[in-house]
Amino acid sequence: MKIVVFGATGGIGQRLIQEALNRGHEVKGVARRPERLALSHPRFSLEAGNVLDPADVARLVGGSDVVISAVGPARDREEDPAMVVQAAQALIEGLKRAGVKRLVVVGGAGSLEVAPGVRLMDTPGFPAGWRPIATAAAEALEVYRRQGADLDWTYLSPAAFIEPGQRTGRYRVGTEQLVTDEQGESRISMEDYAVALLDEVEQPRFVRQRFTVAY
Repeated sequence: MKIVVFGATGGIGQRLIQEALNRGHEVKGVARRPERLALSHPRFSLEAGNVLDPADVARLVGGSDVVISAVGPARDREEDPAMVVQAAQALIEGLKRAGVKRLVVVGGAGSLEVAPGVRLMDTPGFPAGWRPIATAAAEALEVYRRQGADLDWTYLSPAAFIEPGQRTGRYRVGTEQLVTDEQGESRISMEDYAVALLDEVEQPRFVRQRFTVAY
């Protein structure tokens, strides 16, 4: 497949690119600062691009089979978390213009339910510093649900904790509820999150839906 990955220089974006290349796909990475990624591979190219501009999105994704969005606010510039909402709107419009149907989004975990009607982000122990991006990610999901009818989109929420780790190829799947282990913890490595996302790219099971993965 020809895959375009927005947010190519981020921790998850880099692992998605590596996983896709390992599976034999042709990958184009897109980033605001592409010089931050030093990766050379015969099936990989890297371009500068603006995921908030529908015209730029259309230019970059033309001819691709699947677009992956792994974008988020830049921490070093204290960027407004609402950019993920703007990105959702620009991706929907840009893919329509380019005639590309398939979009897979790296989402947030905060809007997952921990009890009927109770989201993780609304629980007392949820870190206050995470709330702005969790709120924005939840709003972005609603943008896909309301405006993404013309696309085959999928929104993949990670576990409550996602961090660099090992690739085991093992994960459990949920939909709207947070997936936890026997100790009540919800974790996944970035590497296994990438496995789950590429599995969905290759064999779609959650079209126009959100799903989540954890150990």
